[in-house]
Amino acid sequence: MNPTPATISILGYPAGTWKADPRRSTITFSTRFLTVSVVRGRFTGFDATLFTAADHNGPTVTATIDTASLDTGNDKRDHHLRSADYLDVETFPTITYRSTGARSSDNGWVVDGELTLFGVTRQVPIEVELTESGPNPSGEQRAVFTATARIDRRDFGMHVAMDGGGAAVGRKVTISLHIDTVLQRGD
Repeated sequence: MNPTPATISILGYPAGTWKADPRRSTITFSTRFLTVSVVRGRFTGFDATLFTAADHNGPTVTATIDTASLDTGNDKRDHHLRSADYLDVETFPTITYRSTGARSSDNGWVVDGELTLFGVTRQVPIEVELTESGPNPSGEQRAVFTATARIDRRDFGMHVAMDGGGAAVGRKVTISLHIDTVLQRGD
């Protein structure tokens, strides 16, 4: 399916295919744990591509995240989050995102798209802001974006009950992205 045409103009950088630089980009998440603290983590393995047309309208975004690359800084917790209780990385080795459109917002734009997690696909909007663009000292064309999405993990079939019927991990998960892209080829 082709992305729907966007009604926004993304100015300030050349049209073309942009790839995330994994050395300068981060994908992090946070959620409540036992209602008293916040668990934060990141994914270290991912690939993201942004394509913009010559008229700067209708950007498309695709991303793939390696679920086994999850890192919260706690090996025991990471092992449990990779298990069938949560991400089930053996069955679902990737999380994917594919844009379906974009629209203007107060701080930049919102990219609408489909997030597939735990084998379930849902519409998830991502709030995006272009924070800088232009050539770096080595002459590479770069564009840097920050973005935020919020999901309810239960929408993806991820529900882990505690003894007594409560939940150990919060329902709401905030996903934060800092994506530093490099122009691969211009139009």
